[in-house]
Amino acid sequence: MTLWLVVPAAGRGRRMQADRPKQYLPLAGRSVLELTLQRLHQAFPDAELRLCLDSDDAWFDADCVPFSRWQRVDGGQERVETVRRALTALEEEAAADDWVLVHDAARPCVPVADLQALHAALDDEAIGVLLAAPAADTMKRADERGRVSHTESRDDLWHALTPQAFRFDLLRQALDAALATGAAVTDEASAIEAMGLSPRLVRGSRHNLKITHPEDLAMAANILSVQAQTDTGAASASDTSFPQRGVSA
Repeated sequence: MTLWLVVPAAGRGRRMQADRPKQYLPLAGRSVLELTLQRLHQAFPDAELRLCLDSDDAWFDADCVPFSRWQRVDGGQERVETVRRALTALEEEAAADDWVLVHDAARPCVPVADLQALHAALDDEAIGVLLAAPAADTMKRADERGRVSHTESRDDLWHALTPQAFRFDLLRQALDAALATGAAVTDEASAIEAMGLSPRLVRGSRHNLKITHPEDLAMAANILSVQAQTDTGAASASDTSFPQRGVSA
């Protein structure tokens, strides 16, 4: 059974206020995208990659891709459309029950141990899995005036991370339904949840930062420095898997 990796990297990253898309910003002597792909390759060297890029991308350098088997796919306007295009590119090759792992291009600090734990969790899984971290901060619900309405309980609240892994055909059906209905889909798990299914949580490290705002780049550099010093590829959390349930993020 082939393991497929999909990396959406077609975004412009305007919130970074940079001179280039955030996946091409320099980090620890390389680009964010190159570091992300290297982490994935460390964990899954034999996987096949579909890298989703803007059709007008002038920053991409194929030398940053460590995989021997990979293809470039033109991305869409939104994440859901981009991932669906990657699945379209796989239709002639992927089996219905092949696992597809989708990982954000802007998560270069994902621990290799977490990637391996996610993969191991697929052995006895019927629906799919995603890396996630339990909410640690006090959660406030705002009202229409921007004031605190009330405090939300942190119990059973999780931050959804990536990778997220689902069977090829199930993910295709879920994304098609989301596109047909115009449902708000911010990650692959939310599309699966809209079908009435509950993906399984695999607890991941808080090192798995998504670079979104300018200050995140410095935080990612610090995380990479710590990981290099401890020589762990970023140690994962000790408890890795949890019973099936929906994700609140």
